[in-house]
Amino acid sequence: MTNSLKNIVITGASSGIGYYTALNLARLGHHIYVLARSKDKLNNLVLESKELSGNIIPITFDLSQFDKGILEKHFKGIDKIDVLINNAGLLLNKDFLEIREEEILDVLQVNYISVIKCIQFFHKKLKKAKDSHIVNISSVGGVTGSVKFPGLSIYSSSKGALSILSECLAKDFQEDNIAVNCLALGAVNTDMLKKAFPDYEAQTSPIKMAEYISNFALNSHRVINGVTQVVSVSNP
Repeated sequence: MTNSLKNIVITGASSGIGYYTALNLARLGHHIYVLARSKDKLNNLVLESKELSGNIIPITFDLSQFDKGILEKHFKGIDKIDVLINNAGLLLNKDFLEIREEEILDVLQVNYISVIKCIQFFHKKLKKAKDSHIVNISSVGGVTGSVKFPGLSIYSSSKGALSILSECLAKDFQEDNIAVNCLALGAVNTDMLKKAFPDYEAQTSPIKMAEYISNFALNSHRVINGVTQVVSVSNP
């Protein structure tokens, strides 16, 4: 693993996979900028990281109400970003015929549109890093040919869009030395999983998945680009 310290941005870092990924990367000594709506949860994350060699910088930010001005204020003095992990996700588990338009728009805003906006905002800083990596966190449910489950049509398809986006941007950013990859995660024991499958117990903990994502984000872009990698020991 590389020894150079990185500036890393993680969205949806107030709980679950994003939370533990931030802690793991801070344990490795990196500088982590964490974005989430809950100020209290971000403060808890900072407190838990106090004894680690890296540092976590909390930024209260609502991806569903994307305010570019807030990001400009916090990142004004940051010259480069080495890694952007688009981890935030909004789950909708509902019968397809009962889904309202506003619910579809809410899911798309967080799971897809905010990812585009984050990439657009951080592009110049990622380009300055000259060896940067964008990691879009998707779901195995968004992979063609995987087992599908009732009620997750909008969530899974919104996450599936990240796979094609990653392939396209890998080509678009090739001359900028920015790699773009997508991780399609299987079941992980998080609150989000419990909402979708209340009686299901996943084999993978958020801590274990965070370790995988951390290593992938720091190292995998040197050998792969524009790839969707399924990360799952089961389906879901």
